Amino acid sequence: MGTRYVWDLQEIDETQVAVVGGKGAHLGALSRIDGVHVPAGFCVTTDAFRRALAGAPSLDGLLDRLSRLDPDDREATRTLSAEVRRAVEAVAVPEDVAEAITGALARFGAHDAYAVRSSATAEDLPTASFAGQQDSYLNVVGPAEVLRHVGRCWASLFTERAVTYRRRNGIDHRTVRMAVVVQRMAFPDAAGVLFTADPVTGDRRVATVDAGLGLGEALVSGLVNPDVFTVRDDEVVAGTIAAKHRVLQPLPGGGTREVEVDARRRERPALTREQVLRLVRLGRRIEAHFGRPQDVEWCLVDDDFRIVQSRPITTLFPVPEADDRDNHVYVSVGHQQMMTDAMKTLGHSMWRLTAMVPMHEAGGRLFVDVTRRLASPASRAALLDVVGKGDPLIRDALETVLDRDDFPLPLPDADPAAPAGPGAPAPAPIEADPAIVAALVERSRASVAALERDIRTKTGPELFDFLLEAFEEHKRVLSDPLSFRALMAGMEATWWLNDKLEEWLGEKNAADALTLSAPGNVTSEMGLALLDVADAIRPHPEVVAFLERVEGDDFLDGLPKLPGGAGARDAVEAYLDRYGMRCVGEIDITRPRWRERPAALLPAILDNVRNFGPGAAERRFEQGRRTALEKEREVLARLRDLPDGERKAAETQRMIDRVRTFAGYREYPKYGIVSRYAVYKRALLEEVGRLVRAGVLSAAEDVFHLTFQEFHEAVRTRRVDEELVRRREEAYRAHRALTPPRVLTSDGEALSGAYRRDDVPAGALVGLAVSAGTVEGRARVVLDMEEADLEAGDILVTAYTDPSWSPVFVGITGLVTEVGGLMTHGAVIAREYGLPAVVGVDGATRLIRDGQRIRVHGTDGYVEILS
Repeated sequence: MGTRYVWDLQEIDETQVAVVGGKGAHLGALSRIDGVHVPAGFCVTTDAFRRALAGAPSLDGLLDRLSRLDPDDREATRTLSAEVRRAVEAVAVPEDVAEAITGALARFGAHDAYAVRSSATAEDLPTASFAGQQDSYLNVVGPAEVLRHVGRCWASLFTERAVTYRRRNGIDHRTVRMAVVVQRMAFPDAAGVLFTADPVTGDRRVATVDAGLGLGEALVSGLVNPDVFTVRDDEVVAGTIAAKHRVLQPLPGGGTREVEVDARRRERPALTREQVLRLVRLGRRIEAHFGRPQDVEWCLVDDDFRIVQSRPITTLFPVPEADDRDNHVYVSVGHQQMMTDAMKTLGHSMWRLTAMVPMHEAGGRLFVDVTRRLASPASRAALLDVVGKGDPLIRDALETVLDRDDFPLPLPDADPAAPAGPGAPAPAPIEADPAIVAALVERSRASVAALERDIRTKTGPELFDFLLEAFEEHKRVLSDPLSFRALMAGMEATWWLNDKLEEWLGEKNAADALTLSAPGNVTSEMGLALLDVADAIRPHPEVVAFLERVEGDDFLDGLPKLPGGAGARDAVEAYLDRYGMRCVGEIDITRPRWRERPAALLPAILDNVRNFGPGAAERRFEQGRRTALEKEREVLARLRDLPDGERKAAETQRMIDRVRTFAGYREYPKYGIVSRYAVYKRALLEEVGRLVRAGVLSAAEDVFHLTFQEFHEAVRTRRVDEELVRRREEAYRAHRALTPPRVLTSDGEALSGAYRRDDVPAGALVGLAVSAGTVEGRARVVLDMEEADLEAGDILVTAYTDPSWSPVFVGITGLVTEVGGLMTHGAVIAREYGLPAVVGVDGATRLIRDGQRIRVHGTDGYVEILS
């Protein structure tokens, strides 16, 4: 193409971001869409920016100083970035660049008014909204002024915000480029923003229009309140008209001013209904071109809409793909699995291959389509009952969908076959025989041992064929009817005890005390076993000091050189042999296991060394067991004093036996799954090593952005599509910023549900009571287990807790999570350890600040913020 300093918008499309920046590329693409009118103009390219900055040698030194700054030093950043901006603005526009710009202005009208707007190369913009008001200049008149404002746009690449963002994200200031869009100024009667999907609920069938009089900058900068129109299916379904006191208007010689609105116009809408509908139809055309919902800036000039910007709405949660046009309702898998983070492609691909029900991916998360079970009255009640016990907010969200008139569910042809999972009928009860659990555990162990034995000889494409068979065995173990009955026996007994003892004795959540230190719970044993590891380390000060300084994961090799270090290493190794397959977010096979990254355990080990004395694990377990026994005696004695007391006591005794026999098994199937995952992963990582050594993969992590089938294909053909890997990597980064909804409809509406309770104090945060008791203490808001720095008496506040968090449970006095239900891992372990816990507290990590004093009401399901 050669070096060109100016491109007309008509010549540009969305592939030219590197030359004309994000805004320029988007405007070029918009100007090519049939029926979309974009004010005429041109783009000053990033080559012009590079050429101009080459003439400012003083910049090199300034950029060096800028790159050495601590991003947290606000004062120095502010001062130095202002200095850089002044230096850029002082640069004379090189003659050949100035000629190209004035030549373009002559074509469009040299002395007309222009809007001069920054257009940075997309990867340098923190968010779409970063292109804020400071770098758009309106009503610029005359070539000299246009050139001056081009320089100001170049300088806006070095605002304090942009500089800080790049430093935090390790982007070199020298790699950033700025293009500038110069467009004929539109003098609008009205202007504003159109969202082609509801930006709050995510509903793709709803569009919202914000409209005000005069120039749109007044709306964007918050100077005036907009009229707001809501459009659904080509009909205006709601509208609020704002009082219009001031309007921003262009001045004849350049610049803008605020003007009082004529009294007769103040109450009139900025757009007619017909204009609103016409604008939304235009928005739908733009959305269809870009293939996703858009945030569109528009102006109305003489009843003609001009589009001055369009960008994707980045905050919307994507919708799972369906092969029909019917309405669908999806329930989040992550909220049931205690893992709401985005998963990498290989992670969700393998979970789908090993899951018991079909799953759909969207936004890096998995969802189950419950439409047919929800639509059919025969299966609806069971579905709502089971999901309600797991997470009442999911039930409420599903009931909200059912109450809608405008979202009919397709009626099933015949009643759907009752599947396993949410909504499956309860199995026949089984007697409280510990031998049943022992046999199930042995069956699972034998299956994992056979997998480890048989996989050893498998490599290349043969490994993948073997794994597909192993996944069938995986599902067979999971769907073992006896295992399901044992799981349900523990849960049903818990619910029975809570219901009956509240009815007979007026006591809430009585089962919590009765399940303390239930035997055979592999997850709570994992937390206690880490206390034993601390016992092996605590007596050796040099080992403790060494572990406090550890940086990498090879610390186990260094331990035997220290006094007492060999025993410490053996203790950690034994722990990893039993639990090394676990990690945070373990349903995503791409997450590093503790065996791969043992340093992840060090914060919890060192907290245990500090906060506990020797023998704590045994004491904790024994104390829980005694408390449960005392509770059992007390409950039975009180029941015998009631009318028909002997029968009530006998039934209760049977349920207590059942809950103590089966409650611990609740955690075992997941342990079995994760044990199998560790075996799959070891074999797959060996294949990755071969691909890296053969130069097929440039980095081992690249394989995590392929599906299982694509990975298989890469091993077979020795080829990987690097472009696909980069796109998936980018998508994963974008997905991480999204919050997955509990329930999602095919219209894109994200529903989180509500508790609808009036029995909690004003200002309290409502959640689900899962472990009885009340506790007050310091809130520690922890988003990453490896950064947990807990002291005795702290209350852990986090987004979710999967089994890998149980080692930190031994050191806390209470638990608050954003996600969870009565039978999810965090709740089960909190009950076994006797920790008051409230889960499902929406936004807890945002609403509670680290270090605040809080009171957790684990019996009544709410949290009070005390300071």
